[in-house]
Amino acid sequence: MVLTLPPLTELLASARVVALPLATRFRGIDVREAVLLEGPQGWTEFSPFTEYDDEEAATWLAAAIDYGWREQPPALRTEIPVNATVPAVAAASVAEILARFDGCRTAKVKVAERGQSLDEDVARVHAVRAAMGPEGRIRVDANGGWNLDEAEHAIHALADCDLEYVEQPCASIEELAELRRRVKYMGIPIAADESVRKAADPLAVARAGAADLLVVKAQPLGGVRRALEIVSEAGLPAVVSSALDTSVGLAMGVSLAAALPDLTYDCGLGTAALLAGDVTATPLLPRGGMLPVGRVGADPSLLDEFAAPADREQWWHERIARCHAVLSAAAPR
Repeated sequence: MVLTLPPLTELLASARVVALPLATRFRGIDVREAVLLEGPQGWTEFSPFTEYDDEEAATWLAAAIDYGWREQPPALRTEIPVNATVPAVAAASVAEILARFDGCRTAKVKVAERGQSLDEDVARVHAVRAAMGPEGRIRVDANGGWNLDEAEHAIHALADCDLEYVEQPCASIEELAELRRRVKYMGIPIAADESVRKAADPLAVARAGAADLLVVKAQPLGGVRRALEIVSEAGLPAVVSSALDTSVGLAMGVSLAAALPDLTYDCGLGTAALLAGDVTATPLLPRGGMLPVGRVGADPSLLDEFAAPADREQWWHERIARCHAVLSAAAPR
């Protein structure tokens, strides 16, 4: 079904721009900006990172419109198991981070942070293993930060931590395919994230045999329906993750996870625990390692409390207008 675009004036009429403080620095930022929009189906979110160009950000707007203006695919489950997310912090801070993720049996650990060493990564992952015990599941995410040889070396250095998988160790599909060949004997799967959500062809990584599983995110892929199509066409297991969304955006990701026919892995949707503020009085935080399936409404008082400055509000309104124009130009005539 073709996405029907609401008028730009309708989008801007309900748009509320917020700037949420983070409890821990993540992805190089201390504040997460987002736009909350209210459609006929409820609240939705538009929050591409500020460095993304209009073409890429327009896909995020399509997702926001799809979630706020259209009924979503039926849920196949009522709650979603989620993982803890450990930013690139010092090993001594790991226990404090994990304590925010109630009952999570899995942790995703950020590695390959610019300016940090492999020794720091190893110390961080070891600290997670020590905190979670032998039954805990650990996956690492390099966000494409290693070259091929660095990735192979790092996987060997981390192998004694019994990794569940390594997410986007290298940037290119060719590197991922070669790395997967090199480490296949170790039994450590390779997951693709940026090679799916930032690619012109999100299925290329699957066709190249460059990954064992996909990490999918609702906003960057254009919404729940499009993400479901990609997973189905790829024929690989999928993990649903977030992009440091507010609880409204996380509910979109939960909707995607709830609609997947198979859900083998815990999902990276517990990241509201990394925020020091949110847009709802009942944030979508893990309880017993689970998140409930269902929409989340925005609280007007919190939208006011965390309202972005006027210049940032104007910046986001102009961005919505440009992305709306991109979507309009691409719409069938």
